[in-house]
Amino acid sequence: MGRMSALPGQSAGRKVLLAAPRGYCAGVDRAVIAVEKALEQYGAPVYVRHEIVHNKYVVKTLEKKGAIFVERTEEVPPGNIVMFSAHGVAPVVHEEAKQGRLATIDATCPLVTKVHKEAVRYAQEDYDILLIGHEGHEEVIGTSGEAPDHIQLVDGPGDVDKVEVRDESKVVWLSQTTLSVDETMETVDALKTKFPGLVSPPSDDICYATQNRQLAVKQMGAEAELVIVVGSRNSSNSKRLVEVAKLAGSREAYLVDFASEIDEAWLEGVTTVGVTSGASVPEVLVEQVLDWLAERGYGDVELVKAAEESITFSLPKELRRDLRAEARTAAEDTDA
Repeated sequence: MGRMSALPGQSAGRKVLLAAPRGYCAGVDRAVIAVEKALEQYGAPVYVRHEIVHNKYVVKTLEKKGAIFVERTEEVPPGNIVMFSAHGVAPVVHEEAKQGRLATIDATCPLVTKVHKEAVRYAQEDYDILLIGHEGHEEVIGTSGEAPDHIQLVDGPGDVDKVEVRDESKVVWLSQTTLSVDETMETVDALKTKFPGLVSPPSDDICYATQNRQLAVKQMGAEAELVIVVGSRNSSNSKRLVEVAKLAGSREAYLVDFASEIDEAWLEGVTTVGVTSGASVPEVLVEQVLDWLAERGYGDVELVKAAEESITFSLPKELRRDLRAEARTAAEDTDA
């Protein structure tokens, strides 16, 4: 990708700080590839319950290849294949698919699955589970569905005062994987003040990719007067990056899906622009933003590297089976 030097009349010294890591995490990569592989192996249509990941570009691209996104399991005609998104679903959704005579592919991120298993285990031990997360987010709905009688949502520090538990000696916190690390720990600290015996999960629930992307933004935030986060507005981890950038010292931070959404007025008085992207954003969208900035004199790109990422996840095991045949058999058996 070519970069232009400063345009005539523009001051020299303008630069871009490019966050690393950024973009796709292992869970998103796995989920997107799973949809593509399913379409290759089984042909269109492959139904997907909710957006496979929270990114407009990714969803539109997969739709063009034959994926059909639905909000409810009942929207999928019997005898078809339905994939569950990277955010995970509650057990009742698996039962809905079974009742609907559907073959399923579970593309839930393994790190989300870990939180689901923690919820089940603590519920079996009769703990009150305080789930830190944002109300209405698919991941929160899925995790809550694992143990609805034991889980209550805590949507930030402001929710702590209203939390009530049965036994203060049997309380544990879990969290949505895509939250701001700092805000989550602020909530945990407030909960520990109220419940000194609060148990922490055996390992951090906030995913490695979310933490790494936030760390890179913290490192660039003090120097970049403006931070542009590429990501969709329904992406929790992308929105958190905007918040982290402002807290780190950036004068302004904005979330955009595409380079065309950037307002040139944002560049007024700006020498250094930080660029990053949420964990569900393909690199092509970042490249378009860098090209847009280069055309306006910000052609000097400096990498801000916060961590190395080498984690990969294997594809869902269901892709090794003939799901079309299984779906047809399920439909025929029920009709018989």
